[in-house]
Amino acid sequence: MTQPFQQWKVLPHGKLTSVDDNLLTVVGDLHMPLTDLPRRMTVARLADGRLVIFSAIALDEDEMLALERFGTPAFLVVPNDHHRLDAKIWKDRYPAMQVVAPEGARAKVEEILGVDTTAPEFGDPNVQFVTVPGTHGHEAALVVRGSQGTTLVLNDIVGNIRDARGFGGWFLRLMGFAGDEPHIPAPVKMRMIDDKAALREQLMSWSRIDPLSRILVSHGAEIDDHPNQALRDLASSLG
Repeated sequence: MTQPFQQWKVLPHGKLTSVDDNLLTVVGDLHMPLTDLPRRMTVARLADGRLVIFSAIALDEDEMLALERFGTPAFLVVPNDHHRLDAKIWKDRYPAMQVVAPEGARAKVEEILGVDTTAPEFGDPNVQFVTVPGTHGHEAALVVRGSQGTTLVLNDIVGNIRDARGFGGWFLRLMGFAGDEPHIPAPVKMRMIDDKAALREQLMSWSRIDPLSRILVSHGAEIDDHPNQALRDLASSLG
């Protein structure tokens, strides 16, 4: 695993993009030994203007200023212990932020920085933190309700890397991280899931959200084409 950054380090990334009135997202690239892995940060704005940062990515100064115009960074969600890379430098930049992690990931995250809570109180019923059932308590998600419907923000439990090309793309497909449709990556099934029935039940529960406008995943494209059916298909893939 890449060692967490100790100083603000900007890797290649795009621009913050609005997907709903109070929701921004940005995609960057993480260079790995054999490929570049796409990664996503999502930013939810609470009713009082505070921001929930999910899976933080260090951005260049223009984009950080745009983020600060959007609201005040207040919660830093480290969605599992594989997403610690930029966590410390974000906390250093915004010391008042509350650090949030799912209970199962807390010990590993705390090797890098202290965790304030595993059950955050956002003070806004439209933004909900979830520790995903069936994942050893290691995986977090957000449910964000907005004017355009509900957005489900997932981390590693679902991948949607479809445009992988060349040797790097071949490698991502070989390892189970890329494919032709949203899927639960094979390494996630092997190492993260401890209760398929519990995860299947949660996916089915999310599939009944109406309206569900989109699913944002940390690795891969937005799922906005029949997202409810995509969740039902993902549940079925667990057997």
